[in-house]
Amino acid sequence: MPASLTHTARPAVSHTVRASSIGYIVQSMVNTFAPLLFVTFQTAYHISLSQLSLLIAVNFSAQIVLDLFASAFADRLGYRPCVITAHCLSAAGIGGLALFPELLPDPFAGLVLAVAIYGAGGGLTEVLLTPIVQACPIERKDKAISMLHSFYCWGSVLVIVLSTLFFRLAGMSHWRVLAGLWAILPLANAVYFAIVPMYDPPAPAERMRLRELTGSAMFWLLILFMFCAGSCEMAIAQWVSHFAEEGLHVSKTVGDLAGPCLFAVLKGAERTWYGKRGNAAHLWAFMLFCAALCAGCYLVVGLSHSPVLALAACTVAGFSTGVMWPGTFTTASQVLPRGGTALFGLLALAGDLGCGAGPAITGAISAHFGDNLQAGFLFGTVFGVLMVIGLLVLKFRTNRRRPK
Repeated sequence: MPASLTHTARPAVSHTVRASSIGYIVQSMVNTFAPLLFVTFQTAYHISLSQLSLLIAVNFSAQIVLDLFASAFADRLGYRPCVITAHCLSAAGIGGLALFPELLPDPFAGLVLAVAIYGAGGGLTEVLLTPIVQACPIERKDKAISMLHSFYCWGSVLVIVLSTLFFRLAGMSHWRVLAGLWAILPLANAVYFAIVPMYDPPAPAERMRLRELTGSAMFWLLILFMFCAGSCEMAIAQWVSHFAEEGLHVSKTVGDLAGPCLFAVLKGAERTWYGKRGNAAHLWAFMLFCAALCAGCYLVVGLSHSPVLALAACTVAGFSTGVMWPGTFTTASQVLPRGGTALFGLLALAGDLGCGAGPAITGAISAHFGDNLQAGFLFGTVFGVLMVIGLLVLKFRTNRRRPK
């Protein structure tokens, strides 16, 4: 665990942060592992592309539903039982990919069941990890949150690289074994969460009521940030592998490594850098720079006639999106400190909606223009521009609220 997360925390607290960091690796596995098996699912179970698209929709739908209710569960039951349950659901779903299609009469129904289960676990995990770390008695929580979210990126890299290596050595026919092996990680972390110290969220009397929260203009500005962050991140992440294969005419393996894997590396590097070197006083300026850089990357991808330059812009976009999600969570805790778990749950909901809407809009516009992905990416510039405008509005409102 990097020192920036733990050097100001008591040793016991550092275990809570470590467990939360591993939790984000589990979250990345929920979103990354199954798509690596899509071709295998088509071959083994004779399912169509539309059915594969439905699996993606089921995953994000389950996460969105849990985003809505996770804060209520956490407030009633506490963080520990909820986060342990989330990990057990993730393990059951990942392992279920190998088991359920063989146990049910319809293999596709088995896949849907497995995806729905680990999607529910992923949604619950998404909402809980940030407030768990936010509640820990550590300094420089903005750095801690950025470093925490970097583990999602490194988890994506880990899942892609290790899975690719396993398939190379053992063969695709043993994918069920790999699913079982990956299921061990969330189970082990569930045990870890059972023994680490857990710190309570603010008491109900100290938290904002839902009506007060949703009546705040700052809240809706943060919702915009999260929607744009999810859209900016996933619009490229979901399509870059296809773009690499079609634009550069490379193999699937090379396309995955040069596309989503490198995207995740740069995103993780940015979050790790800010976690170690970032300055809380400069968070707004850094987010503004990254939002403008992201808009510029989408513009280059959409207009460039060079496939290599366009792919390079896709990977740089990974760096530009790195701070958006954790930066918004940190900003939320600063401008709405009494928001509580409900605030983080609604922000995660907005982010997941963006994660679904960004790729869908990009794909729809691309299809409208004759399957031209560059047209879809060009429209994606809008999300970065909206983020820039929103950050300028945030600065104006916070400056106006300061006493003269």
